[in-house]
Amino acid sequence: MFDSWMRRKIDPPLESLGGSLSNKGITANQITWVGFGIGVLAIPALAFQSYELALGCIILNRLCDGLDGAVARLQGITDLGGYLDITLDFLFYSAVIFGFALANPQENALAAAFLIFSFIGTGASFLSFAIVAEKRGITTDIRGKKSIYYLGGLTEGTETIALFLALCIWPQYFPVMAWTFGTLCWLTTSFRIHAAVSIFKD
Repeated sequence: MFDSWMRRKIDPPLESLGGSLSNKGITANQITWVGFGIGVLAIPALAFQSYELALGCIILNRLCDGLDGAVARLQGITDLGGYLDITLDFLFYSAVIFGFALANPQENALAAAFLIFSFIGTGASFLSFAIVAEKRGITTDIRGKKSIYYLGGLTEGTETIALFLALCIWPQYFPVMAWTFGTLCWLTTSFRIHAAVSIFKD
């Protein structure tokens, strides 16, 4: 929901830093892999309830996620780059929630399962729409220049990262925030299915 607004704020500094990295010969895919490696370190950090360390891993992962796109736009967007970006992002999102389940299984496990289940809804509806949009030649640059079609919703990247940061700061409220955000995810999924039915119907 806030991704378009956020992009206008963060793109200029990311483009500047991305240009420096590109000039040093660093590729977008390398940044993607490094960011993912840092991001999954949030799992053991959360499991041991080291929430500040987990917060740092999440922030660095998201910084890399912005930088790989900036570098890709300079070096040329590729199909492999788009594939890795989306795939590793979804794995990272679920990894963070899994980490919170490990942190306190008795209190968090059910809410974590519901939230990961909800992520499947948003992820599947997002990627399926992108596949059919590509087949029909439907494009958009509302989220910037991307390798696939980006369909918006209530729970996009900005909202998800805000959730992760809030969870690290107030981990005791994980069940409440997970159930609430999961419900919003299903509203997003419903919106996307409705959009698909309206746009793709024969």
